[in-house]
Amino acid sequence: MAVRETPVAKINRLLQAGDNVGALQAANEFLKTSPSSFLARLGRARANMRTGNYVEAESDIALALKSSPNDEDARLVRANLDLRLGRTDECLSNLRFVAAARGPNAVEAEISVRLTLHNAGRYEEFAKEAAAPGAWRQDPRAELIFARVVAIEDKERGIEELKKVFRSKHHWALRRFGGFEAVGILDKMKRYREAYDLAMEVHTATTGALDMDVWTEPLDLQLKLLDRTPCWYPPRAEPVQGVAFIAAMPRSGTTLLEQMLDRHPAIGGIGEYDGLDYVCRQLFDTGAWPRMPSALPKERFGELQRFYLRGAEQIRKEGAAWTFDKTLRGWRALPEIATCFPGAVCINVERDPRDMATSIFLSYFNPTSYEWTRDFNAIRRIAEYQRKVVPRAFEVLGLANERIVYEDLVEDPAKYAEQCLTRMGLPMDERVLSPEENKKGAFTLSHAQVRQKINKGSIGRWKNYEWAFDSRWDDIVAAHEARRQHR
Repeated sequence: MAVRETPVAKINRLLQAGDNVGALQAANEFLKTSPSSFLARLGRARANMRTGNYVEAESDIALALKSSPNDEDARLVRANLDLRLGRTDECLSNLRFVAAARGPNAVEAEISVRLTLHNAGRYEEFAKEAAAPGAWRQDPRAELIFARVVAIEDKERGIEELKKVFRSKHHWALRRFGGFEAVGILDKMKRYREAYDLAMEVHTATTGALDMDVWTEPLDLQLKLLDRTPCWYPPRAEPVQGVAFIAAMPRSGTTLLEQMLDRHPAIGGIGEYDGLDYVCRQLFDTGAWPRMPSALPKERFGELQRFYLRGAEQIRKEGAAWTFDKTLRGWRALPEIATCFPGAVCINVERDPRDMATSIFLSYFNPTSYEWTRDFNAIRRIAEYQRKVVPRAFEVLGLANERIVYEDLVEDPAKYAEQCLTRMGLPMDERVLSPEENKKGAFTLSHAQVRQKINKGSIGRWKNYEWAFDSRWDDIVAAHEARRQHR
C-alpha cells in the first residue's frame, strides 16, 4: 500500500521540482487546516521568496522564527531576505549561525557568507574566509570565490581564473558571474576591445533569445491609452503620503540617488523592492487591466495599495517618514502608480544613453528578464521608449515628479538633491552629499561605485567603445544633450 504524501513533503517536493507556484498553493492549503504549523509557515516563506512575494515571505519567516528561533532552515531564509534588503550584518549573523550548526545547510551558509562579504566590498574579511578549510570548497561556487581572491591580488591571473569559471560546465548563472566579472576587470584595465569581445561571448552563451515585441507592444499600448480622454488611468485608491518611486532605466544613476537621499533622516531607501511588481502582476492577471480599468472594483486597488505600503514600511529604516523605491519597473508602471498610489512622488534620472548602454551591456543582468541587455541597439530602442513614455505619463497622469539629468547631478549634487527634497516637502540636509558614508547595503551592480565620493568618473565612458555606436543613436543623444544644464 502506497504511503500517503504529507503536506510538508508535498511542499518540499514541489520546491525541489521548481514548481514554486504549486508549492505556494500547497502551503496555503496546509495553513488553512494547520494555521499554527511552523513547517507550513516555513514552506510558504520559501515559496513566497522564490515567487518574488518578498513582503509575504518576510511576514511568514518572522512568525516562523518567533515559534522556533534556532531553526537552521528558517535562519537561512531569514538571511536571504536580509541580504535582499541590504541588511548585511544581520544576514551574515544568520548565515554564521547556520554554518556553525554543521547541519544540512552548513555548506550553503558558508558559501553565502563568502559571497555576501565580496558583494559588500569587505575584501579583507572575504579573503580570510576564503582561505578557511571546509566542505564548502567542494561546491562549484567555490571556484568563483577562489577566482575572486586571485583577482584581488593579481588582476591578470584573476581574469584567466574568472574566464575558466565562465567556460566551465557549471550552471549558467555561475558561468555568467565569472564572465562578467572578467569583463569588468578588463574594462578597468583599459583593455576595452577584450572586454567588449568577452561580453559578447558571455551574452551569446548565457542570455536568452530576444523578442522585442514582448517589450514594445505593452509600451505602445500604454502610449495609446495615455492619449485617451478622459484620463484612462484615474486614481482608484486613497491618496498616499511619504511614497517615492524611481522612474528610470538601470545604470542611470539611480543607486547613487538612492544612497544620497537615504542619508536624509526622513527618507528610507528600500532598494529594488518587489511590491510594485506584485501590484502590476495582480492587475494584469485580472485580464481587465490595462484596457478596462473601470471594470475592476475600487476596493481591489485599495487592497493592492495596502499590501505595498505594509511591506515598504516594514523594510524602511527606523524613524523615516518616506520610502524611496528604486524598482526597475517604475518607468513602465506609471499608470499603475497613478491609479493605486495617487499622491506619490516620481523621480526620473536620465544619463547619456551611450554611457548607460555601455554599462548595461558590460554588466550582469537577469538574462531571461532583461534579455534586451545583450544588444546595443536593443538597449537603444528600450531607452527611446523610456524617454517617450515617462514625460508623456507625467503630463497626462498629473504625477508629482522631478526630472534630473545624471551629469547635472554629479556636477551640482546639492542643487539637484535639494530639488528632490523640496518635491518631497523636506528640508535640505548636508548628509545627502556624502553617499559614500551610507552604511546601508547597496546590493546592485553599482555597489562599488556608491562607496566612493560623488565623482564624474563614469561620464563619457562610452568613448572607450565608440565602435558600438552608429548614427541611429544621434537623435536620442541630441535630445539628452539638450536637457543638460551643466556642460
